[in-house]
Amino acid sequence: MTTGPLRIVRVANFVTPVSGGLRTALRHLGAGYRAAGHTPVLVVPGERRAVEEDEQGLVVTLPGPVLPGSGGYRLLTDRRAVAAELERLAPDRLEVSDRTTLRWTGAWARRHGVRSAMVSHESAVGLLRTWGLPGPVAGAAANRLNGRTARSYDTVICTTDWAAAEFRRLGVRNLARAPLGVDLATLRPPDDDARAAERARYADPDQVLLVLCSRLSTEKRPELALDALEALHSTGPGIGIGAGARAGAGAGAVLAVAGTGPLRSRLAASAARRRLPVHFLGHLSGRAAVARLLGCADVVLAPGPVETFGLAALEALACGTPVAVNRGSALPELVGTAGVAAEPTGAGFAEAVRELLARPEPARRAAARDRAERYGWPTAVAAFLAAHGAAPVTAG
Repeated sequence: MTTGPLRIVRVANFVTPVSGGLRTALRHLGAGYRAAGHTPVLVVPGERRAVEEDEQGLVVTLPGPVLPGSGGYRLLTDRRAVAAELERLAPDRLEVSDRTTLRWTGAWARRHGVRSAMVSHESAVGLLRTWGLPGPVAGAAANRLNGRTARSYDTVICTTDWAAAEFRRLGVRNLARAPLGVDLATLRPPDDDARAAERARYADPDQVLLVLCSRLSTEKRPELALDALEALHSTGPGIGIGAGARAGAGAGAVLAVAGTGPLRSRLAASAARRRLPVHFLGHLSGRAAVARLLGCADVVLAPGPVETFGLAALEALACGTPVAVNRGSALPELVGTAGVAAEPTGAGFAEAVRELLARPEPARRAAARDRAERYGWPTAVAAFLAAHGAAPVTAG
């Protein structure tokens, strides 16, 4: 364990000004590294070169092209430029958040005697299946990709046991477990008056308000939220959701969607065609706006199948709102009994909503907040620093 201050250079792709979980995680980890006495630097793609300093440390933006069909994601494709920047920055540790196009940085780190780590933010086999590869083909390709990734870096950081499983089955030994976290101060359950005022913007008092807070892209499966709403409507108002729920769920269910992405227009057209009551809110700027929306929902939907952690679901729990999650993702491990694991169909998510609403509202909201309080950012930062072999720097 290194006790002195370290320059921890982090390189990430698939980050935009309006991207969600990864951008949030990078910001909080950088701020935590800085508070612990280290020097964090973040290198990300953008339209043009820029260098600025904020609460997470130095942020270097290098020019990178937009990935077609991604809704604005850019990639660091110029290896020479990235390598030159890394040499200029002279890292003591390298942390990479992209197992595909940036895997070459592991070899760069080894040549320069720099200890390196790759953070597994999504399931490789899940992504490949989402992109249309059949299960056996996706599995074989993911095994090859994960094996090469593990050999490229000194450490593979996995945020959940679910994330680590695809490496463990290959016999990979250089794994470290480090959870992500949630801002428990900003993201809090609102009081009753604030909740009522916010939810009145989207739903009547006797309606059930569902919320999807997600990037609207293929791998996130946002269409399942619309399918769930339609399944609730098809049952009619008398769906028997039990004590503690609002009356009229089903025909009285409304969906608010926060986020943007390449599927935005297609989803809006689908909702209009099916006459579903959906509010498309676009990107919400500021954590306070996100907290208000999540805190006023009755249930938050998290249909994505490939997340290895699921920050949006954890943020909902911090706001006191239970979550229906995709059974095939890492989120059942994350949410525990504060959520329900749903089959990845509209009917499956509708049933999960019914199950959550059958619980008395005070109990389900208290359970959500209690679960989130296990995942503060200080715990996450300490785990990531341990994976880097770095201790907090003692003042004086």
